Amino acid sequence: MSGNGVKKVVDLAAKASKSGIDWDGMAKMLVSEEARREFTNLRRAFNDVNQTLQTKYSLEPEPIDWEYYRKGIGSRLVDMYKEAYESIEVPKFVDKVTPEYKPKFDSLLVELKEAEQKSLKESERLEKEIAEVQEMKKKISTMTADEYFEKHPELRKKFDDEIRNDYWGY
Repeated sequence: MSGNGVKKVVDLAAKASKSGIDWDGMAKMLVSEEARREFTNLRRAFNDVNQTLQTKYSLEPEPIDWEYYRKGIGSRLVDMYKEAYESIEVPKFVDKVTPEYKPKFDSLLVELKEAEQKSLKESERLEKEIAEVQEMKKKISTMTADEYFEKHPELRKKFDDEIRNDYWGY
């Protein structure tokens, strides 16, 4: 990678490590021990790569003191090396993957938010249902048919229709 490309990667990694990733927030959402281990390994690997990027690749190479080598080796050989060194072109990194997958990723994020909202609504509904069942469980031994039918009027209608039509289940 060229000096500028490496610098951009290091800058992006530094931004991600400082502000972009909420490690503690993600850690709170893990439920299994295996997931916690894997998450710890991921965090450690990210920190190792980030540290390497910030130290090893963020430094600009020191300029070569060609005059020093000319004095000791000779100008003809040094000039040949200098010419070869300066002719080296390090290819610039061109990101072709991100533009292709960014729209897909963004659409997945939208789907994720929608699924999260549906999940929260369903969770709320289930919590209410659990509370009703627990209340019913407490009262079932002393509840009368009229009290039960107050909570479930559709069943009262069904039973009344069966009695009215002389249908006794057979």
